Amino acid sequence: MRVLLSTIGSRGDVQPLVALGLELKALGQEVRLCVPPDFQDWIESLGMPVTPIGPELRPAGKANPSAAPLTPEQRRQMIDGTVTAQFETITAAAQGCDVIVGATALQIAAPSVAERLGIPYVFAAYCPAVLPSPHHAPPVLAMLGDKPAPAMADYSELWAQDAHRWNDTWRPLLNSHRASLGLAPVDEVRGYILTDRPWLAADPALGPWPDPADPSVLQTGAWILPDDRSLSPELEAFLDAGEPPVYFGFGSTRVPEDLGRVMIQSARAFGRRAILLRGWAGLSLVDDEPDCLAIGEVNLQALFQRVAAVVHHGGAGTTTAAARAGAPQVVIPQNYDQHYWAQRVQHLGIGTAHTPGTPTTGSLTSALASTLQPDVAARARSVATAVRGDGARIAAQRVITTGGVL
Repeated sequence: MRVLLSTIGSRGDVQPLVALGLELKALGQEVRLCVPPDFQDWIESLGMPVTPIGPELRPAGKANPSAAPLTPEQRRQMIDGTVTAQFETITAAAQGCDVIVGATALQIAAPSVAERLGIPYVFAAYCPAVLPSPHHAPPVLAMLGDKPAPAMADYSELWAQDAHRWNDTWRPLLNSHRASLGLAPVDEVRGYILTDRPWLAADPALGPWPDPADPSVLQTGAWILPDDRSLSPELEAFLDAGEPPVYFGFGSTRVPEDLGRVMIQSARAFGRRAILLRGWAGLSLVDDEPDCLAIGEVNLQALFQRVAAVVHHGGAGTTTAAARAGAPQVVIPQNYDQHYWAQRVQHLGIGTAHTPGTPTTGSLTSALASTLQPDVAARARSVATAVRGDGARIAAQRVITTGGVL
């Protein structure tokens, strides 16, 4: 079987697909990936060919508060270019494939390409909140700059509004491309993209599907890429030199210019040392004091087992890695599904959900005060025993045995 794995996004979107690809490869299948060019060298070093799609993403890591918002025409041109590139690139990448697995909700072209080629298409979400349910709000509200939805007994009306927004944004362009392929128009874009039988690649202990009796959603567990890299000698020496530090990292998320200073000051308020992940935003230290260390790419699975707490943006991968390591968390959500993960961390008692948006030294110090407690650490260690690591293997076996069809 030849499988195409496709996504458009940052490392948090790509890495789970790499985990699935390696499981499929270990089971004797041929795997290709269609992902942004930032990840091509890394993935091809693992023995899987890549068709790059879109521009490099890394330069966009630092937030620019003075940048003007996109005009409606600029937004329209960006959407048009994105969809056109998807249809052209994914069509080329999918030639000769037997199934396409797409992750992230902006896979506008992939299901149509699969339909045109007459092969199965699987949509996989990394978070329950991506999939419609009356039990939670649509994540797109935060992504578009709106405030997270207040608690409700039933979120159905918000999902109806979300469906209208999908149609207004994508339907004319999608159907124009479908017509050029000889395909019938789509009436409801979101349902077509997500499919009527999506997969949920999230851990059941951390992000359970709210309706276990719903047969339309297959929850495989999170797709975790094993990491056996050693920590650097410099990092090992820092960890050995004192009590466990607090880790701060925002991965490939855009961040305010002053966030590094805020993070370090909040750790020092408790007499704690700090490790700062530079990430795509290039976070940096504020001085040369020996109680802080800035690091680059690292084995988070190993590092998180040796820290007092993990302060992060709330990506699905980082949340899962910290939970598996038994590390208490402070989640500072910015957009999309990060608000969901912040609330789950709070609900499970394994950390604190920081108020959405830009933290101050005071707000982050307060969140750390709630998190650096013995009962939170004990709860985090307990929950860690329930977090599974076999989701990618379960999904790979499902792809092989059913061709991706539930």
